[in-house]
Parts: sequence; C-alpha cells; structure tokens
Amino acid sequence: MQLRKNSFRELFKFIVRVNGYETRSACFRNLIDVLESRLSFKENMQLKAILAICGVFVGCCSNVVFLEFIVRSDPGAGHLVTFAQFFFIALHGLVSTSKFFSVKRIIPMRDYAILVTMFYVSTVCNNYAFNFNIPMPLLMIFRSGSLLANMIMGILILNKKYDFWKYLSVILITIGICICTIVSGMSLESKGNEILRDKEYGFSMLFWWCIGIGMLTISLFVSARMGIFQEVLFKKNGKHPDEALFYAHLLPLPGFIPLLSNILDHASIASKSPPMFIPVLAIEMPSQVLYIIGNVLTQFLCIRSVYILTTECSSLTVTLVVTLRKFTSLIFSIFYFRNAFTSFHWLGTVFVFIGTVIFVEIIPKIRESCETRQQMKTIDKFYLDSTPRVHVKYKPLLQVDEEHNLDDK
Repeated sequence: MQLRKNSFRELFKFIVRVNGYETRSACFRNLIDVLESRLSFKENMQLKAILAICGVFVGCCSNVVFLEFIVRSDPGAGHLVTFAQFFFIALHGLVSTSKFFSVKRIIPMRDYAILVTMFYVSTVCNNYAFNFNIPMPLLMIFRSGSLLANMIMGILILNKKYDFWKYLSVILITIGICICTIVSGMSLESKGNEILRDKEYGFSMLFWWCIGIGMLTISLFVSARMGIFQEVLFKKNGKHPDEALFYAHLLPLPGFIPLLSNILDHASIASKSPPMFIPVLAIEMPSQVLYIIGNVLTQFLCIRSVYILTTECSSLTVTLVVTLRKFTSLIFSIFYFRNAFTSFHWLGTVFVFIGTVIFVEIIPKIRESCETRQQMKTIDKFYLDSTPRVHVKYKPLLQVDEEHNLDDK
C-alpha cells in the first residue's frame, strides 16, 4: 500500500517537473489527494478487519477452553451457559447501544425476527448435541463443514458461481469431516460394547449419537443461511454490528422460558461445585461459576468480533475465519485436555486443513503480491528512464540567503 502511494507521488513530481504548469500540478495534486484518501479508507477497513480477526481467535478460542471445563463437569449445562451469554450481551447492549431504547432502531424488526429465529435454532441444536454423546473435538471438526454449507446456500439462494479450486477445497474439507465423524462413531460403538458387553446398549448409544449428528447438521445449514442473510441485511441497511448484536441476543430471551427448570437445576449444580481461589480478588468462588463467567466474557469478545467482521467482509470470508479458529481450538483441545484422537482423526484434519489452504488461495495470493511489487518497480524504473534530462542551475544555499538579505535591506 505504501509502495503504491509513493508511486503516485513520484509520478506527480515527474509530471510537474517536466511540464512546469501550476494549473496542471494543482489538478494532479487534487487527483492524488483523492487516490490517497481512498487508499487510507481501505487501510482503515483492513485494520478493522484485522482487529476483528484477532478478536475472533482470542475470544472464541478461550471461550472453547472455558466451555470444555464446564461440559466436563456438567455435560447438560449448555442451556445455562447460553442463557448467561444472551442475558449479559443483551444487558450490555441495552446500556451502551440502545441506551434503554432511546436510540432509534435502523434495521427493521421483521428482519431481526428472522435473524433471531435462525440464531436461536442454531444455538439450541448445538447445545442439545452435548446430550447425545458428541465429544468436543468431533463437534469442532463437524462444524468446520460450515464452508460447504455456506457454498451450497450461496449457490441456491444468491446464484453464486465458483471456480474449480473452490469446489476441490470444499470436497477435501467434506472428506476430512466424514472421516472424523465415521471414526468417532465407530469408537463410540466399540466403547459402549466394551463397557457393558451389551449389543443393545451399544446400539442405543450409536442411535443417540446419530441423533446428535443430525442436530449438528441442522445447526450447520441454519448457521450458513444466517450468515448469508446477515450479508444481504448489512448491504441493504448499512453496517450496524452493535445494533444487530443487541437485538439478536435480546429477542431470543423469551425462548428460554420453557427451559427455565433445566437452567435452574444446572445453576444449582454450578453453585455446589468445588470452590476455587482467585488470587487477584482474594476470594473463593465455585469453579463452575467462575468458568461460566469466563465463558460469558470471552463469548462477548468473540461474537462482537464476528459481527464486526461480517460488516467488513463477505459471508464466505467470515466462515473461513471461523473455520480456522475452530481448527486452532481443536488442536488445543486435543493436546491440553488429552481428548482421544487417532491417526484417522489426524488424516481427516489434514484434509480439512489442505482444503482450507486451497480455499483461501494463499499460494496464488503470495505469487500475485510478488508480481505486483515487481510490476510497480518496473513502472517506477520506466518513468525514471524516460524522464527528459532537464538541466537546472541551482544556486548555492549560502548565496541565496545573501541575496535575500540584500533584498530585505
């Protein structure tokens, strides 16, 4: 970006030096100011997107760590965690964004209702998946298929067309997810038979596991549809991530009323968990409560960064960033929590990673960047070589100062 700015500036100096017309120099100066303002605007957008990506990785990865601690102690606490997240983000938006509904809403409520319905269905399906023998690594790998779901939704709804490499990358990612899913299902069935030596119990575990996979599939495609809906919504009404974040978490709160008994039961379990000492505050707090607080705060950072990224990038780019974040969380979950991960899981993960690298076109972009830099250098060299040799006699600086002083006298 800096190279391009310097090239415009040098070209302007060259034109002024050769022609020497003040009107023309002023015209080109205005042109350069416009170009540089556009470049600075793009730089601000890029900086905003980069900060949002960093927020996604930091917030979402740490959020998964807290969620793993919670689920290991209480697998059914998903609704409690989700309600705490929604309530905190809605309360924050009520104070800071809506200012107790004194700020006028920009996006129509009907669009928010559609967005919230999809968001609620996707979140509830993910939470119920933990009750159907779905381990955390499998959940993260399976949700990496959001690229495939997003591409399918883009083709069906927005009539998008992709090149061969995009389809190849999606096929590789799908193969990787299928390998991990099938291997996890086989290990789960063998585990059930190994514990009770009962084929009927093993079949029952596999049946409920398949139900969990079906719920994850529904959540996957609903989430992809929601991403495309957000992209169209922000193009139509402008970029308002904070407002969308507030209403997307406020409107679903009545949907937790049927789950109130479940939420209260698991809140009681969390309050009776073993205490943990907090050195900074010098107090003890139930470990589950502390993990839920950490999960809520990191979820706020994560989801806010995702909403900002949605306003700056396309739905497919956001999906890619989230997918890479899930891959990072997966690796951390395997090594830190020592989850079961076989060679077949690694094979599936390699397929997912290679497909992601092909999808983002890292190698062509690096090659294109190098070629662009070389072209800019060639253009600069061409203008310098084609510059007419204008001989100008310059007076020494001391002599100029002396003449100036004489004129003043």
